Amino acid sequence: MRICRPQKSLERASVTVVIPCYNYGKYLPQVVNSVLSQERVDVRIIIVDDASPDGSAKVATAIADTDARISVVAHAENEGHIGTYNDGLARIETTYAVLLSADDLLAPHALARATDLMAAHPAVGMVYGRPVDFNDAEGSPSLSSKDRSTWTVWRGSEWLHLASYRGRCFILSPEVVMRTEAMREVGYYNPELPHSGDLEYWLRLASRWDIGYIHGPPQAFYRVHESNMHLLSYSSMATDLSHRLKAFLAFCSTYELRDDTDGRAILRLARRALAREALLLAQRELDTGGSQETAIQLASTATEADRKAKRNSRYRKYRRRLSRAEAGSQPNVQQILTELVRKQMDRMRWRVWKAIGIS
Repeated sequence: MRICRPQKSLERASVTVVIPCYNYGKYLPQVVNSVLSQERVDVRIIIVDDASPDGSAKVATAIADTDARISVVAHAENEGHIGTYNDGLARIETTYAVLLSADDLLAPHALARATDLMAAHPAVGMVYGRPVDFNDAEGSPSLSSKDRSTWTVWRGSEWLHLASYRGRCFILSPEVVMRTEAMREVGYYNPELPHSGDLEYWLRLASRWDIGYIHGPPQAFYRVHESNMHLLSYSSMATDLSHRLKAFLAFCSTYELRDDTDGRAILRLARRALAREALLLAQRELDTGGSQETAIQLASTATEADRKAKRNSRYRKYRRRLSRAEAGSQPNVQQILTELVRKQMDRMRWRVWKAIGIS
């Protein structure tokens, strides 16, 4: 990991932003404006409407008629979000590429910051930064004009190891800018992974290219609403963990890894991490007086990820907690205090992620 001072590129970078859209026509004017207002870059926009029944294609066409930099692809039949992503990405001809959901927004100067980093570091194939949540009830996010940032450049193998050790994705996705050459090299999104395609894609990029991270101002704004809620409850975390396991399995078994990338070691790390997280979440469910069924499901997910999970102390702690709950006992003082400590650790991890892009 290297921390670097930003360097402004002397050349204007060319960036294409693909905006996949399904029934999000009402958000298109705002997201398009967030792209066209980017400074020090030459931008193009490809809106790919996936046969939206709400008239999104008409909204997109009306917007495109006002600016030659915008083009629209309207699917006659619904192809699903992975097919829509890949259709748009395949049409990119510029040096850099962005995949931006129609309900999200780019932050001011985001594209210039990311392309400056990649221009200064040719081995970097992907740059991301901090996304900021917002929702419609709160209104549009504050688009500050401040542009003070620093860079971190991770060796791809280093970032890949950390992602595997944690068994998680550090990225939401609207904050990512890719080098088109890197995107072409690793291919497009895997249609077999509709729920964890992003994670597997970032693993692929890190296996071939270095990764850049921008500290300081946000790179994107992520709209939180009922149909995209990423703040998962424990009851849905078992499903999320299973999808993450599928992403690591696909990466290690179907993607052609470089000779210096040990797929078995990566998968072993990921399996242990996913089992560790599942058992911790099972404990937390019981320590907060939650559902026994949810805790059992999480423990089952742990053994699915790692067959050795039942042999470690975390599994024994989970079993003791489950036995207490099955006997009708409420969480004791130690369980309550332990959960309070965990919440403080959650806050610390969030601060670390905010600072360096991993957690």
